[in-house]
Amino acid sequence: MDIQLKSYKKDFQYSYAIGVFPTLELLKYKKEEVLMVLLSSDGQENEGVKKIIDICNEHKIQVQINDKAINRISKKENSYAIGVFKKYEQRLEEQNNHVVLVNPSDMGNLGTIIRTILGFGIKNLAIIRPGVDIFDPKAIRASMGAVFRISFQYFEDFNNYQTTYSNDIYTFMLNAKKSLPEVEVNTSRPFSLVFGNEGSGLGDEFTDIGTSIIIPHSNEIDSLNLSIAVGIAAYEFTK
Repeated sequence: MDIQLKSYKKDFQYSYAIGVFPTLELLKYKKEEVLMVLLSSDGQENEGVKKIIDICNEHKIQVQINDKAINRISKKENSYAIGVFKKYEQRLEEQNNHVVLVNPSDMGNLGTIIRTILGFGIKNLAIIRPGVDIFDPKAIRASMGAVFRISFQYFEDFNNYQTTYSNDIYTFMLNAKKSLPEVEVNTSRPFSLVFGNEGSGLGDEFTDIGTSIIIPHSNEIDSLNLSIAVGIAAYEFTK
């Protein structure tokens, strides 16, 4: 694999975990995918950097002190460490709960959602194309490395997802048939919480797929931020 240590592009076969904590998470949970670790000359006394060096030495992972490459990759961010790793494919776990994002477009939201659902014990994420690149360093950093602890899978359309996994479907939308407090969850069955794009939400065709739900809020706003809605739903369905 030809590794060019420069700003990330979607067509790269590799990506970057930028920052000490995301790099540690990469090394803990996906060390088999790590190609090398870049360290800043300014961070050698940082405790997290020392842990990174110990792990890399133990597992014979290449370490470079390379300030120029770090500056090129992280741009204006101050970063003591960058984990360089090859992209990988996964399948979701059957008989486990899923979150499904239909055409997500914001990398920061995606990272926040990944960290949030992991916090509520949901470790499977489906993304319906077109959708943001989960390997973009901005998404990885926003997740604080939580992306390395979940399973994720892309699908060409929602029907493709639905024919692959048989979870009970709960769609979150403004013109839903039920309010979240009214919903009774069948705890003996795995569920999938389905959310639409940040701007347009789910289309009307989702109203009759599974159980459609609205999260009630005041009329002072027109809708909730996507990552907030996912957090509320994940809490209610796992409490």
